[in-house]
Amino acid sequence: MSDQVKDQENQSPEPKPAEAAAGYQEAGAQGEISLSEQLSQAQAKAAEHYDAFLRSRAELENLRRRAQEDVAKAHKYAIESFAEHLVPVMDSLQAALADGSGELAKLREGVKLTAKQLAAAFEKGKITEINPVGEKFDPHRHQAISMVPSEQEPNTVVTVLQRGYVIAERVVRPALVMVSAPKS
Repeated sequence: MSDQVKDQENQSPEPKPAEAAAGYQEAGAQGEISLSEQLSQAQAKAAEHYDAFLRSRAELENLRRRAQEDVAKAHKYAIESFAEHLVPVMDSLQAALADGSGELAKLREGVKLTAKQLAAAFEKGKITEINPVGEKFDPHRHQAISMVPSEQEPNTVVTVLQRGYVIAERVVRPALVMVSAPKS
């Protein structure tokens, strides 16, 4: 019977304590390998992400720098289009000064044409004239010099001494005006 017991122990599915310990060591060694592989994979992935982060950061910095340069160029050359419209006006004024004929009618006609060129340049540059005769006084768009007695309602613009100008609703120069005084 002892032989049968020995045979059964050899055929038994349960591992012996020495075999079990060896199996745990093997599994532990495989676990360590797998952990070290996981660590190296995580480190490689972290390095990859860090590289991508640095590249993104550099790209963002380049984009910011280019945007600043574009804004600086826009400020520097913003008036270029308007200047192109003013050059013909200057040409006309210089031609008038170079004319030595002395004819007043001819000079007057040249000044009228030059004023038309300047008005066209202002229109293309979106500069609008303020000529507020008959309007209510607006301290944001008008500068009152004096108050004069008038039949109009009080604080109404009676006379424009110097026209004002606006660009896109921003006052470049307020109109210089005389305003009607309140009736006493």
